[in-house]
Amino acid sequence: MLFIGIDLGTSATKLLLVDEKGSILNEVSKDYPLFFPHPGWSEQPAEGWWDACLTGIPELIKGFDASQVVGIGAGGQMHGLVTLDKEDKTIRPAILWNDGRTAEETDYLNTVIGKEKLSKLTANIAFAGFTAPKILWMKKNEPENFERIAKIMLPKDYVNYMLTGVHCCDYSDASGMLLLDVEHKCWSKEMLEICDVKEEQMPKLFESYEVVGTIKPDVAAKLGLNEGVKVVAGAGDNAAAAIGTGTVGDGHCNISLGTSGTIFISSKKFGVDPLNSLHAFAHADGAYHLMGCMLSAASCNKWICSDILETTDFKAAYKDLTSDKFGKNHVYFLPYLMGERSPINDTNARGTFTGITMDTNRTDILQAVLEGVAFAFRDQYEIAKEIGVNISRSTICGGGIKTKQWPIIMANVLGIPLDMLKTEQGPGYGACILAMVGCGLYKDVETAAKELVEIVETVEPDPDLVKLYDAAYAKYKKIYPALKPVFPEIL
Repeated sequence: MLFIGIDLGTSATKLLLVDEKGSILNEVSKDYPLFFPHPGWSEQPAEGWWDACLTGIPELIKGFDASQVVGIGAGGQMHGLVTLDKEDKTIRPAILWNDGRTAEETDYLNTVIGKEKLSKLTANIAFAGFTAPKILWMKKNEPENFERIAKIMLPKDYVNYMLTGVHCCDYSDASGMLLLDVEHKCWSKEMLEICDVKEEQMPKLFESYEVVGTIKPDVAAKLGLNEGVKVVAGAGDNAAAAIGTGTVGDGHCNISLGTSGTIFISSKKFGVDPLNSLHAFAHADGAYHLMGCMLSAASCNKWICSDILETTDFKAAYKDLTSDKFGKNHVYFLPYLMGERSPINDTNARGTFTGITMDTNRTDILQAVLEGVAFAFRDQYEIAKEIGVNISRSTICGGGIKTKQWPIIMANVLGIPLDMLKTEQGPGYGACILAMVGCGLYKDVETAAKELVEIVETVEPDPDLVKLYDAAYAKYKKIYPALKPVFPEIL
């Protein structure tokens, strides 16, 4: 048996072909553009995601026995507002997770509706990237488009619809819409009313490993697959990545150093952070999780290297960043290139360098970027500790770990061991595991993850370096509060 995993990302869709033992047989990546119509806005045509699958899947299975493909799963970028009309055509480009246009709507939800009420209804408060504020923005600013809405979907659910003809969504992804009663796993009727949305406009809800349907005959012919291939509901990218890293069951942690950055803590019981700094979401294993999310993580590294230094050779860029420099940098970086979500929830926040002097060099700046992202992760880590969550170690995944200095910095900034995995394919691999469960290969997600996920290396913190970074973090955490009043004035 073979399985296809779809990782629907912000800059590309990555496709994996995996056998029943969990071995990756092939992988294909299809890029597409990201559009910024105004400063702080972020959009993408949903059709680009489907085109990536239409062209990528035949390429993925070329040279393999396509008749052996029995299941497809998808993990996708969360929160994006995909709107379909009554003919199931997209109404406008999707408004993405890192879009910051909804400051007014977010403030309305948190202050007028009230954070306490939102938390009671959905287990979360409003963040600019969530889907509900985007719906309110569309209602106010594009009323004609709003009136045309027949279905509201999320990015990977659009792909699942194109595969199966079923309007579906899983609980983990739905948790990030601010429309789901997370504890009871159903759409919140009151939140739908607040957003002027009817329940029939929402997709049907499934557990991530549940089969939503089989691929349509015409689609099967285009892809070169059998008509009976099962499609599972899949999961939001962070929940899917957590499955792919074995972060299931109770009390496990995964750090994802991707375009965005997350700390993901699995739990068998429903629970809410009293401060609502961490999201309380359903998990793809059928249980729950707490998650802190920063909007710019590895994307900060891509920005400094590609856009500022104009190089694609990241390894060469960091050749002079040696371990003797760790913890001794005099330059600090706030990684708020797209505003920030957890824990500050500030769409006005911006990236800054502080501490630059005449003797500052390029390596100092690059080091500050890696350390600034690590310090922002620690902000979330500290919130978890404050509410009694004990994180003694974590797995780490994401494209950022290809910069070899970064996991070392992360382990010492957080002061915990970080486990590296044999298969580091994040959401795509987790999606394959979900498909395996949906097709009956494993009895549940936890069993599958324990069987398939393998740790190959651990980055241990150095006690002396931990002390240096503790002192540096104490300085770092004073910078944002000092600059917060300035940010709205410089937009």
